[in-house]
Amino acid sequence: MGKERIEQKFSEKLASGEKLFIPYIMAGDGGLNVLEERICFLAECGVAAIELGIPFSDPTADGPTIQKAGVRALKNGTTLAGVLEILESFKTRREVPVILMTYINPIFHYGLERFAKACVRAGVDGVIIPDVPLEEEDLIAGFLHQHGIAFIRLVALTSPKERVVEIARRSEGFLYAVSVMGTTGVRQHHDEHVKEYLQTLKEVSPVPVLAGFGVSKGEQARDLGAYCDGVIVGSKIVDLFNEGKIKEIQELIKDSLMTRSKA
Repeated sequence: MGKERIEQKFSEKLASGEKLFIPYIMAGDGGLNVLEERICFLAECGVAAIELGIPFSDPTADGPTIQKAGVRALKNGTTLAGVLEILESFKTRREVPVILMTYINPIFHYGLERFAKACVRAGVDGVIIPDVPLEEEDLIAGFLHQHGIAFIRLVALTSPKERVVEIARRSEGFLYAVSVMGTTGVRQHHDEHVKEYLQTLKEVSPVPVLAGFGVSKGEQARDLGAYCDGVIVGSKIVDLFNEGKIKEIQELIKDSLMTRSKA
């Protein structure tokens, strides 16, 4: 469970020559009653882990698609407590690591130590908190570490080298490489210097490097994955689930996991 499960799962896939694919879904979008079904479906598709968003009223890192999913989830009455309760109800029936993506406000309201303990009970393996900078992470890092939950850090294209090195040094599970300037959302292409950025992160990171934000096609995933360990796909997956296009999700994941060598 926790950080160890992420490390083991990722090591197995990378050792077999696979790239890592992590889909993002919004908890409560479509109702919490479909969460187990969606997680099991994605696990069967061969994903390395699942990033599970907690809906929040002020999602500063989310683009339009995920914001809309968050609004739908909030209208369905989704709460952090409710998500943790549902995850706990089927934790023994899943092997794929689950990583919560949430903002600090819901955690603070829930209770920092209480949150870490609840993550253990629910079988949550890692946590991403995009609005907690390096300078303020002591607020929560100790509680997560104490309970074996991976604290996954994000690094931006604009981060200076010294900061990148420090973020990479502290990262657990994997290093989340934000590959665009701005919020999440579908992009048609990524700038060429992103590949150099990913290679730099690979040189300094002791954990796998995954590129996220703006990845929506298998070709993009393979292209970026040639320079790091894999990708995270959010907005496209959220859209396809909302539209009921389950087969297209399977095809996107399969297409993304096809191997591609560096140019």
